[in-house]
Amino acid sequence: MGVSVDAVENLLILGIDTSCDDTAAAIVKGGSRILSNVVSSQEAIHSKYGGIVPELASRRHMELIWPVVGEALKGARVRPGDLSAVAVTEGPGLIGSLLIGVCFAKALSYVYDLPLIAVNHLEGHINSVFLTDRPEFPFIALMVSGGHTSIYRVDDFGQYRELGRTRDDAAGEAYDKVAKFLGFGYPGGPVIDRISAGGDPAAIAFPRADLRGSLDFSFSGLKTAVLNYVRRFPDVNVRKEDVAASFQAAVIDVLVERVTEAALTEGIKRIVLSGGVSANSALRKRITERAEDECFDLYLPPLNLCTDNGAMIAAAGFHLFRQGRFASAALNPRACLPLGQHPAGL
Repeated sequence: MGVSVDAVENLLILGIDTSCDDTAAAIVKGGSRILSNVVSSQEAIHSKYGGIVPELASRRHMELIWPVVGEALKGARVRPGDLSAVAVTEGPGLIGSLLIGVCFAKALSYVYDLPLIAVNHLEGHINSVFLTDRPEFPFIALMVSGGHTSIYRVDDFGQYRELGRTRDDAAGEAYDKVAKFLGFGYPGGPVIDRISAGGDPAAIAFPRADLRGSLDFSFSGLKTAVLNYVRRFPDVNVRKEDVAASFQAAVIDVLVERVTEAALTEGIKRIVLSGGVSANSALRKRITERAEDECFDLYLPPLNLCTDNGAMIAAAGFHLFRQGRFASAALNPRACLPLGQHPAGL
């Protein structure tokens, strides 16, 4: 599809994300100008369970999807008919949650005769950087979230090669489970980040998985080591800050070393950090220091674009629009959707 420069600059994409427990919608103009970005969190609902309850999440999405989209439209001062397209997360994620967003986007597309764009949630996270920066291709992307921990070589929009991934728990999942062990509550990432500031990261020598000859990650052994330590030393309550700080140091050591190795191996001097865990202050500090040591160009999205949001889906949808990659009414969500697979229904 040929699109003029003027038309590209004025494209209005509605991005919808219901991949997990946040109901999110945003309007982005020209692929980078955020006109509105609305996120409704379900943290209060799931916190008492120590994690996300999928059935509760999908039911809440049903209640919130139209009000959230309506607020995004109102904030951007546009009507549905003014939109150029509707972009929605197809996967990966919780299937019940994804279904709500996809069905709503399909209905909106049909009623207002708008092009429908299916977006991979992981591609959305990577594209979040383009809402504030313009890294040159190729670059190395470190994706760190509650459900994913991966390293990609990104050669262009839509061109990804996975270099490494977690073999078990994602880093964010490990944070949540360790926080639950320590009685910190949910979500674990922000609270451990905060409590770790008062602890000694060298107090406990927790293991770092060394998967030789690979850029993969493994955090299940670290998680178990923390649990065993807590059970072995019941008086740990006195210095939970040290446990949290030592655990966090182990996670960050591995993340920073793996992405640095990937960049050096690929001969690429640009690194992009994305995903919910990229909001972690200690990780941002350490990777910034390492990037300076290695003379890398580092791109960190602002905190409000690290976690799930509709703006990143709209940004990814913008580039799919330019490539003429649209979905049909046969689009269905997919809980498992490796990055690089073409969206269904094209």
